[in-house]
Amino acid sequence: MESVAELVAARWGDHRPGLWCEDRFLSHHDVAAGAAVRAALLADLLPPGGPPHLGVLLDNTPEFPLWLSAAALAGAAVAGINPTRRGAELARDILHTECCLLITEQVHLPLLSGLDLPGVRILVTGTAEYDALLAPYAGARPDPSRAAPADRVLLYFTSGSTGAPKAAICTQGRLAAAGRALAAQFSVRPDDVHYVCMPMFHGNAVIADWAPALAAGAGVALRRRFSASGFLADVRRYRATYFTYVGRAVQYLLATEPGPDDRDHALRLGFGTEAGVVDAAAFERRFGVPLVEGYGSSEGGAAVQWTPGTPPGAVGRARPGLVVLDQETGAECPAAVFDDVGRLLNGEAAIGELVNRGPNPFEGYWRNPGAEAERRRDGLYWTGDLFYRDADGYLYFAGRTDDRLRVDSENLAAAMIENILARYEGARAVAVYAVPDPVTGDQVMAAVAGDFEPGAFADFLRAQPDLGTKMAPRFVRVMERMPVTATNKIHRALLRREGVGCADPVWWRPPGERTYRRLTAEDAEGPLVSTRGPSTVRRQGLEPRTR
Repeated sequence: MESVAELVAARWGDHRPGLWCEDRFLSHHDVAAGAAVRAALLADLLPPGGPPHLGVLLDNTPEFPLWLSAAALAGAAVAGINPTRRGAELARDILHTECCLLITEQVHLPLLSGLDLPGVRILVTGTAEYDALLAPYAGARPDPSRAAPADRVLLYFTSGSTGAPKAAICTQGRLAAAGRALAAQFSVRPDDVHYVCMPMFHGNAVIADWAPALAAGAGVALRRRFSASGFLADVRRYRATYFTYVGRAVQYLLATEPGPDDRDHALRLGFGTEAGVVDAAAFERRFGVPLVEGYGSSEGGAAVQWTPGTPPGAVGRARPGLVVLDQETGAECPAAVFDDVGRLLNGEAAIGELVNRGPNPFEGYWRNPGAEAERRRDGLYWTGDLFYRDADGYLYFAGRTDDRLRVDSENLAAAMIENILARYEGARAVAVYAVPDPVTGDQVMAAVAGDFEPGAFADFLRAQPDLGTKMAPRFVRVMERMPVTATNKIHRALLRREGVGCADPVWWRPPGERTYRRLTAEDAEGPLVSTRGPSTVRRQGLEPRTR
């Protein structure tokens, strides 16, 4: 098995363009040399006997891939630290992963002010002190023999709606294999340029964008933070051929003003998750770039690969061992049934959790045996993601298990309702989530960014043949812009937490009524709207009481 260290060392002597960021340029050789310098420094700074872990609290700057490469050469592991975390949560991430070093930059130093980080040495890039630390190692050369495929190289936090983030372990062998596989799948060439605009503290950017470029000897162009308005200018400037995305980023790109030169670029494809059939088709029509949907659980326990012939909306064909199981009974779910235009008709029965019964490369969580046991129940790998399978074995993503709603004893997948609501002409973006029912279970709430007219929306819902009787939203929050996480995914946990008591206008459809009206403060305190939990704390968006 190959190590990431070997891939890094292979670029020594390669003077082709290798790394771009804003006005800075490095050759592949420069990157390998810079990694060797940092690896030599690491060897002297890492304490003997302790976990060889370093935290990286950086935007997408050249220092991030340099330290990833350095850690690989040194047999160490990088914990990507999320700069949107604050206070005790930020300190917890650094200390939980037992980082003895923290690499950061001046712009993020205020985040660390006042934090108690015992035993953590902080290196600030771009300073005279930092340059002085590196200077004695200027002659270092990359030596891959100090690392092995079984060495940890990444500790990356998985996003979740409940509890503290879990640090998934990724070894050098798994990361190198993932890079090789994606490079082969997408025929990545040495003259390609991978545009990394998703944050590198997350697995999407490192595993699906940086690693295949490293494996193929392709170039990497960095964007400090994702920018929809700067996207086309960047891909033209760097002649980028490939990028990764999440669905919300695609929506942001589609929301930019169309131009006559939208296809004036070298992009061949985008690879990511949750773009949706409608947005993927719109993106290809406008920019001439196909979006390839993929699926791989963050922890590596299951993956689905797109192949030619995959139906629209599907992720790919199920590999041996991948099954969709009912979460309550553990039985395999029946195949999906579609109508003449491809709408799912038996979602309640067909949607279940994707489970891997076969061998899988899940390498565990750092210091979290309880979370590991939850993933490995009954000797199987439970992904925590909802899917359904068609009669030909193709799999379709249906959301996270955390996004499942239970309405009047029926299980509903939020993603399926979102796919229907996305047809509403006024919607730029839609999110569906549960709010507590006053008696038991959940009620359906939707957030809609865009234009909303209550009468037209009610008429639209009645016209949708695949909208089940329990699926119509009880509440609709009308927003200018969806809240997003640091990885550009819709911040569903925040939406659930705010519920009906949010600052935005909320419309609701009382039981037995066919139309929507503004939710008032009096409604929110009445018996038909739940007052359990924090959902009614904030009332700026509620209509005044009626008397």
